[in-house]
Amino acid sequence: MDVKIEASWKETLKEEFSKGYFHELVTFVKGEYKKHTIYPPGKLIFNAFDQCPFDNLKVVILGQDPYHGPGQAHGLCFSVNDGIPFPPSLKNIFKEVEQDVGVPVPKSGNLERWANQGVLLINATLTVRAHQAGSHQRKGWEQFTDVVIHKINDLKEQAVFILWGSYAIRKGEFIDQDKHLVLTSVHPSPLSASRGFFGNHHFSKTNEYLQQHGKEPINW
Repeated sequence: MDVKIEASWKETLKEEFSKGYFHELVTFVKGEYKKHTIYPPGKLIFNAFDQCPFDNLKVVILGQDPYHGPGQAHGLCFSVNDGIPFPPSLKNIFKEVEQDVGVPVPKSGNLERWANQGVLLINATLTVRAHQAGSHQRKGWEQFTDVVIHKINDLKEQAVFILWGSYAIRKGEFIDQDKHLVLTSVHPSPLSASRGFFGNHHFSKTNEYLQQHGKEPINW
């Protein structure tokens, strides 16, 4: 199957694209786009990979589901298109960035600027029906994104995995912590952010680790 995805990812994941579950997933997703409003737009399903080639990857931030409101999702977890109001979790992420590393809250919630520096902003599920959170879960995306994390774990050296909330932490349980840095806390949503997201210093800890291993820090 010819999947339109950045070349280094295509090479890394080529075995997955020929597997039965992935063919079933593609059939399901294509049918959904024909019958319903689905986010993100089809050409942006693999945007996280296109913006952050495997060869450039230094950091992984793991989300769960794309935003399901109009104009929000564009294929990067927690990120929204230019001109879209910040969802609550993204507001809290920017608050922690400002408190942790002193970067003022930006005008745009588009995180492509992070992705272009080597931050893979990946959701566990890459598509969703409009206004129906979780509607594309358990269709095959989670199996695919598990493989993505396994590949990073196995093939990269000294990557940083940032896992917010119990779902992301469970999904990353197998990551080799002798080889990589795994940072965990509660989720940045308003329901939990005050219970350990604020003050987790994940952004400064990421940069300290990258610099210790001879890598450029992220300009958050």
